[in-house]
Amino acid sequence: MSYEVGKAALNLQWTERVARTEYMGNWEVVRHFTGKDPREHAEAWREFHDAVNLDFLWATNDGPVGWSERGRVTDMGHAAYLEDGSDFRAAKESSFKTVDEVLSFDAVEEYGLPDFDELVGYYEEWYGREQAANDQVFPGGYYKTLISGAIEAFGWEMLLLAAGEDPERFGEAVLGSIFELSLHHYKAWAETSIEFFMCHDDMVWTQGPFVRPEFYEKYVFPRYEELWRPLREAGKRVLYTSDGTFDMFVGDLAAAGADGFCFEPSNDLEMLASRWGKTHALIGGADCRTLTFGTKEDIERELRWVFDVTRECPGLVFATGNHFPANIPLDNALYYFELVDELGRRG
Repeated sequence: MSYEVGKAALNLQWTERVARTEYMGNWEVVRHFTGKDPREHAEAWREFHDAVNLDFLWATNDGPVGWSERGRVTDMGHAAYLEDGSDFRAAKESSFKTVDEVLSFDAVEEYGLPDFDELVGYYEEWYGREQAANDQVFPGGYYKTLISGAIEAFGWEMLLLAAGEDPERFGEAVLGSIFELSLHHYKAWAETSIEFFMCHDDMVWTQGPFVRPEFYEKYVFPRYEELWRPLREAGKRVLYTSDGTFDMFVGDLAAAGADGFCFEPSNDLEMLASRWGKTHALIGGADCRTLTFGTKEDIERELRWVFDVTRECPGLVFATGNHFPANIPLDNALYYFELVDELGRRG
C-alpha cells in the first residue's frame, strides 16, 4: 500500500492519508520500532519504514565511480550527526589553492564521462534492486547537479572567492563544465525505468541566495531546464531538493520543469501550499528543532498548523524537513509519530 500512496501523492492524486517520508538519523527510534540496531541489522531500516508508514524514500546516485577517484575534490568535513559520532570527519584544505585554478577548472576534463551504455545499465540495475527491496516509492536521482558539484570540487570558500571575482567566467565556463558532466548522467537516468527523479542541488543558504538573483536566472535555471528536459520527455516526474531557503525561486524552478519541491522548514510553507500545493508535490513540513527542544504541546501545535496549511495539497509528502537527528528525545519522537498518524488521515 505504501508504494501506491507515495506514487499517487507524487502524481497529485488524493489518498486516504497523507503520504510520508523521513530522513532518519535517530537510531534509538529505529531500535524502538524494530528491536534491532540498524548498524548490525540492515533489515532494520526496511522494518522501520514499514512500521511508521513511510511511502517515499529520498535517494540519489551519481554513478559507480566517485569524483575523488577521478580527480580533485575538497573535503569540507562532516559534523557529528549520528549518536556514536561515526560520521564525523575533520575538514581538509581545499584542493584548489588559487582563484585562477577554480576559474580554469573543466569538470569533464577533470573527471571524465563514463561510457553511456554502461552508465544506463548501472543505474537501471541499482534502481531495480532498490525498488524491489522496498515497499515505498524509490526514485532515481543525482546529487552534484550544478552548485553542489562546485561545492564538492572547490569547497565553499574557493567557490565564493571565484564567483565573486569573476561571476561571468565562473557561471559560464566552470558551471558550464559541471553542467555538461551532469547532463551525461541525467540523459542516462532518462533511459532507465524510474518513475520519479530527485534533482539535488544546494544552490542557496538558510538565509537565501549567496549570489545575486540575476546569476541564478542566467546560469542556473536555464541549465536545470536543459537537464530536466530528457527526463520529462521520457515521462519521468522531476522532484527538486535544495538545503536552505529557495522559496523566492520556486516560480523559476516550476517554469524550468520541476514537478515537486523537497524543502527545509526555513521556506514559507503557507506560500508554497497556497501557490503551488495544487499543481506540484510538496515534500516537507515539520521542523526538527521543535521535536528536539519543544514540549509535546509545541509539537502538537506545529503539526496541527502544518496539516491545516496543507489540507488542500494532494501532493503533500509530509516529513521533518530538516532531518530527524539523534538528539530528538524518544518520548517526543513517539508522540510525533502518533500525531502524524492521527492528523494525516483524510476524510
